[in-house]
Amino acid sequence: MSKRNKSLTVGLLSAVFIYCLLGFLVLPGIALHVVNSQLEQRVSVPTRLDSLEFNPFSLELSLGELEIGQPGNPVLSFQRLYANLEITSLWRGALELESLTIERAWVAATLQESGELNLSRLLNRPEGAQQLADEEAATPFPVRIAHLKLVESRLYFQDLQPTNAVQARLERINMEIRQFSTLPGERSELLVSAEGPSNSQLQVQGSMGMLPLSSAGTLSIDGLPLSPFWPYVRDQIDLALQDGVLSTRFDYQMDLAQDLSVNLDKASATLSAFDITSPQGDSLARLSHLHIDDASLDLAARSIRVGTVRSRQLEAWISRAENGKVNWQAILPAAQDNSQPEQQAAWQIRLPDVQLREYRVNLTDRQPDSPLDLTLSSLELDLTGFDSATSAPFGLSVKTQINEEGFLSAKGQASLEPISLDLQVAAQNLALAQAQTYLDPFVRIDIRDGKLNTTAHVQLEALDPLALHVDAKADITDLHIVDSLENRDLVRWESLSLDGIVYRDNSLSVEQAQLLKPYARIIINQDLSTNIGNLVIEQPVDDNQTDQAPMAIRIGAVGIEKGSLNFADFSLQPNVALTVEELTGRIGTLDNQNTDPAELNLSGQVDRYAPVQVQGTLTPFDPLNSLDVQASFKDIELTTLSPYARKFAGYRIRKGRLDLDLHYQINAGNLEADNQVLLRDLQLGERVDSPNAVDLPIRLAVALLKDGKGNINITLPVQGDLSNPDFDIMPVIWQSLGNLLSRAATAPFRFIANLFGGDDADLSHVLFAPGAAALDAQARKQLDTLASALNDRPALRLEVEGMSSPAEDGLLVAQQRLDRELNRRWKKAVDQGQAEPSATQSGVPQEAIAGLLGGIYQERTKKEVPAEWSELDAQARNERMRNAILETWQGSEALLRRLAQERNESIKAYLVDNAGLSAQRVQLLDVGVEAVADNGEVPTTLHLSAE
Repeated sequence: MSKRNKSLTVGLLSAVFIYCLLGFLVLPGIALHVVNSQLEQRVSVPTRLDSLEFNPFSLELSLGELEIGQPGNPVLSFQRLYANLEITSLWRGALELESLTIERAWVAATLQESGELNLSRLLNRPEGAQQLADEEAATPFPVRIAHLKLVESRLYFQDLQPTNAVQARLERINMEIRQFSTLPGERSELLVSAEGPSNSQLQVQGSMGMLPLSSAGTLSIDGLPLSPFWPYVRDQIDLALQDGVLSTRFDYQMDLAQDLSVNLDKASATLSAFDITSPQGDSLARLSHLHIDDASLDLAARSIRVGTVRSRQLEAWISRAENGKVNWQAILPAAQDNSQPEQQAAWQIRLPDVQLREYRVNLTDRQPDSPLDLTLSSLELDLTGFDSATSAPFGLSVKTQINEEGFLSAKGQASLEPISLDLQVAAQNLALAQAQTYLDPFVRIDIRDGKLNTTAHVQLEALDPLALHVDAKADITDLHIVDSLENRDLVRWESLSLDGIVYRDNSLSVEQAQLLKPYARIIINQDLSTNIGNLVIEQPVDDNQTDQAPMAIRIGAVGIEKGSLNFADFSLQPNVALTVEELTGRIGTLDNQNTDPAELNLSGQVDRYAPVQVQGTLTPFDPLNSLDVQASFKDIELTTLSPYARKFAGYRIRKGRLDLDLHYQINAGNLEADNQVLLRDLQLGERVDSPNAVDLPIRLAVALLKDGKGNINITLPVQGDLSNPDFDIMPVIWQSLGNLLSRAATAPFRFIANLFGGDDADLSHVLFAPGAAALDAQARKQLDTLASALNDRPALRLEVEGMSSPAEDGLLVAQQRLDRELNRRWKKAVDQGQAEPSATQSGVPQEAIAGLLGGIYQERTKKEVPAEWSELDAQARNERMRNAILETWQGSEALLRRLAQERNESIKAYLVDNAGLSAQRVQLLDVGVEAVADNGEVPTTLHLSAE
């Protein structure tokens, strides 16, 4: 080799050596020093770069262990940055890299309460640097990176702006971008994956462009817990999140070329184990599963479409407090009053297919005096074709179970603009007692039972003014309403069927109503008030209430089958009690807008055995205008009417039966009546003083008017002006009757000891244990023997004269009366919520007796409990009060008569129901209260007479 070539070779090798020395060692060292120096000057927190390596031949750069922030707690760091520079960068006008890889990066981003990001404070910016940065951001440095990767990195995000800070971590962040470019019009391929809180997974796959900033692709999140991000919601809605997991996937398009444009398509999301409570920990909603699919969103067009919604097992709690506020109302933000609201198009929401299943809503209303709890279970909702931007109707279907027994469903169509409904509604087994809470302020009744079943076609066309049309039929079964003042039955029936119900334009019509086994109780009190009137609670006058036309009501016909009525008149002494049973028939059209009379055809029985027939016409809403009614009563026990006879005739009725044929006509308030009266086997009792009695020889008149069969057949015409307040029909009738009935023939009864079978037993008396009305074995044996004898002799008739004895029965009936009063008052207190029933014993608890006795003592004696009794022990004090109360009842004629009447009824019921004796052959006489005891037992006398 020549000397020249050797020199050239040595020069080249030296140059290469120097190039290598500079590239591999000197320049990286200098660069590392310069970088650390610049970082120290330009970064506001401690910063350190551990190593810098450069390959001058392959143009590969590697940075190792960068930390920005406090040692051990950096804000920004990475383990290694690797870059491979393309030599083409020298002539293409852009920084081009074959690859750029950042390994194990760490970012701790904190959004301060002021809204400033902590990363923005890392650099020490000289004056004018912000304007330069903004200009650079507007026109980014031209860069192309063929393969950009972020490997196994982490992000910690903290937002201090909400009331409770938001903290979230992303782990195992891997990002790969192919053909990354900041040049206009060039796009990159993007692939991102990360692990979020609770091992949730985040994936993004798509493309992006930097100028203008845009991106399109698919994003998916799997198993993301909502709790880390709930403070954002909590500041808007005061709800506490207990649990909740979200998974979602959607295609997206985002473009910032002009305004923000975001479009989501093929979106699906699943929310599970969602549980929210009030801030105080009260449960509000708990959702098992919610899934939406085929959803899309167009932010610019303000449009949302959710193709399908499927949800199940939601349980919600809704309550209204005493002040009328609903729990959700207090939680949700109040509507803001913007004086100049922004003119912006409303969002269009489309829901083609929604299905909600196994929902449960717990409703509680604490505003009424008696709180109401209502549960809607097995709630199902189907919604089809919903579009908030159109007036086209959408399909609606709802089903639910109410309080685990009643069912309610509705199916049809609805629309929002204008609001309208067209639904088929069905209700089954709805408990009417659920309405009790809202009736309490108006009436004093207790709904003990009653079920509503109905099917209806409901059409709502407008709300203001209300345009509602309902076609329905309904059944109300097993109704039981109790007078809460007396705790006695008021109204009940087995079923009420309403067919052809039509409501429209403040008009209600019912084609037909059918009542099965209805019952009503009507009482006239001592002050002439009625039990019905006493139940109505007077309401305060509303001065702002406007006059409104009364609803037009029309009922085509009312059918009654096997009805009953209890009537009592306590204004008379003794009281009158009357029962109508087996009431069956039909009432014609009832119309408050029409004066045409309604047909009336009813039949029944008075006091179980006396048939009654009523026929005719009347105007039900104005009976004094027009009435033409014929009524026929057969075999009425005259002893039932004894109080009226005492008042108007001056005698009590000892026995007898009554047939009445009545014909009443009213025309414009004028009464024309014919009363055909047939009295059979009438016997008057003793005379009584009555200021209303006619001053005529009643007993003589009865004797004269009786025919050969012992009957009295008379006609009593009545006329009068019903509009005259001094006209009273009952005194007129009873005075006329009293003039004609002047006496009753009495026939003594003599039992034949051996009337049947040669038995020598004395059958003239039935003996009762003191205070009892039940028949013992000996009495039943006597009655069996007597019935056998009477069945063989049809001409004989049995008369029963119930008796009681003050000496033998007085104390016992008083004790029974006291026990009934204690039980009644205790039950009333329990029913009204003033006392709690005992779980270990029935009847009145021992600890409640003293208080109840005190109330009864004051009521019966009209005195306060003597103060000196308070020094006695509880048992002695109770005994003193009990004895004092018993003294007030021990001689009560009413109680003794009641016992005697029960003995009467026991004997007749046994003879008719058990011994097979005809009811027409057993007559009950008026009772007595002066029986003489027989070996400690009280006798009831039996009388025998012939037809």
